Amino acid sequence: MKKTLLFMTLAVLGFAAHAVDYDLNGDGVVDRLDYNLLAARIASTTAGYDSRYDLDGNGSIDAHDANLLLDNYGAVTTYTITYTVGGVSFKMVAVEGGTFTMGATPEQGSDANDYEKPAHQVTLSGYSIGQTEVTQELWLAVMGSNPSNFTGNLQRPVDQVSWNECQTFISKLNQMTGKNFRLPTEAEWEYAARGGNRSQGYKYAGSNNIDEVAWYTSNSASTTHPVATKSPNELGLYDMSGNVEEWCQDWYGSYSSDAQTDPSGPASGSLRVYRGGSWDGLARICRVSDRGHDAPSHTHDYLGLRLAL
Repeated sequence: MKKTLLFMTLAVLGFAAHAVDYDLNGDGVVDRLDYNLLAARIASTTAGYDSRYDLDGNGSIDAHDANLLLDNYGAVTTYTITYTVGGVSFKMVAVEGGTFTMGATPEQGSDANDYEKPAHQVTLSGYSIGQTEVTQELWLAVMGSNPSNFTGNLQRPVDQVSWNECQTFISKLNQMTGKNFRLPTEAEWEYAARGGNRSQGYKYAGSNNIDEVAWYTSNSASTTHPVATKSPNELGLYDMSGNVEEWCQDWYGSYSSDAQTDPSGPASGSLRVYRGGSWDGLARICRVSDRGHDAPSHTHDYLGLRLAL
């Protein structure tokens, strides 16, 4: 393992391992037990700072440390960190960084639109993203009210929320948890929808058969459905195709053919990006490269959000 070799080299040279010592429980191997220990520390709202868990040495203990640990023992299992706020638990999935082609890639075929072009190379650092869309239950726990049109089951995704209202929700969530949740960038969203480093090149998020992974116009009965009731994609993420569209952080703008690293979209604009298709969207709208946009103050019963960290 990379960690073992690096630790042995440092020991021979007489240096302490410090930030590169990923064996957090001291059992001689770097494995899921170490990840679980780190995940519990990251999720805690009361644990104080401890440099042993700050694997990247940046002064905070966060998702970047989780991704660094994954990178150093080649995990092949999807790892999640569970957070609880107001008695409601939700999961964030660690996404290893990597390079992918964003936009109208060949499997998108003739369904691809001009605004998905040109396809271009994007490199992303590691991050975490919500295993599901934000549910009505979580929104209610944070905001104290439920704006959704489709009610009756709090495990449905929240809908009828504007981009601006999502920012208010995230700000309150961060106050309650002491974390730095946010909306995903458009590039982070697409990379995760495609399955990250585990991508199998599907047209939709997790399959070429949309009915396996999405609630959309042909099977939704004109309503949202409880999250995680279709199959997940390669990263264990649910509903990235269909159910509700999901706001992203970026201003909407045209693509460039230039390779990019950790892009965050245009510096300014009038419309915000949303992604993923919805209960009333055609199959072609649920593809991993399709893009939507609207004014940040607008709400729709087909539009919600997914968290990033």
